[in-house]
Amino acid sequence: MPARRPLVAANWKLNGNRDSNARLVDELLSGLDNSLLVEVLVCPPFVYLSELAARLEGTVVMLGAQDVCAEAEGAFTGEISAAMLREVGARWAILGHSERRALYAEGDDLVARKFAAAQLGGLTPILCVGETLQERESGRTLEVVGRQLEAVLDHCGVAALQNAVVAYEPVWAIGTGKTATPDEAQEVHAAIRRMVAARDDRIGGGLRILYGGSVKGANAGSLFSMPDIDGGLIGGASLKAAEFLDICCAAAGQ
Repeated sequence: MPARRPLVAANWKLNGNRDSNARLVDELLSGLDNSLLVEVLVCPPFVYLSELAARLEGTVVMLGAQDVCAEAEGAFTGEISAAMLREVGARWAILGHSERRALYAEGDDLVARKFAAAQLGGLTPILCVGETLQERESGRTLEVVGRQLEAVLDHCGVAALQNAVVAYEPVWAIGTGKTATPDEAQEVHAAIRRMVAARDDRIGGGLRILYGGSVKGANAGSLFSMPDIDGGLIGGASLKAAEFLDICCAAAGQ
């Protein structure tokens, strides 16, 4: 089976403006080595997708959206479809992020429908799964992650994961400064791979699984050295070009 190429995805969340986005992208492009064996993706707020698509055209940095509507069209005020996102240059979409699940009450079924809609509209989904601190402390990590993953597998089928990425993001580690140890993260990543491999061994083995949760340049190398961690979904650290570049180098094993 071919090696899984590392992926580092930047989730800028509700941050940035035209000037700061331009500076950040220019700093990333000037600092990235085109021979670096890692894929790099940035996911800005929706309103900046079109202009960043023009800025990134022909470069090694890919563009994604932070969410997608489960519907293709209709009376859904404020929503944005996968086809619309693709038309303005996005090629990826983050789905099921813990903030969407917690703040906007997005359940497993809705996330599964968004996953299907993203692929139907020509986007590659990054499916986020992860447990809260309470769920971890009660020993329910694999139960929760399994439930979130199984919802997509049941709705879309295991073959859908051939063109998708999974991101394990323990909720208790996002923006808190706390990070799962490499061994803790590896345990969950390995379990995710086993869940998928139980349905299709080849797809399970080839699935890229990212880690997200207070990843920084200082801890990225130890996390990415684990056999089932294939890169990172990076939040706050992605807003600092030097820090994000360090994480990209760590993912490439440099």
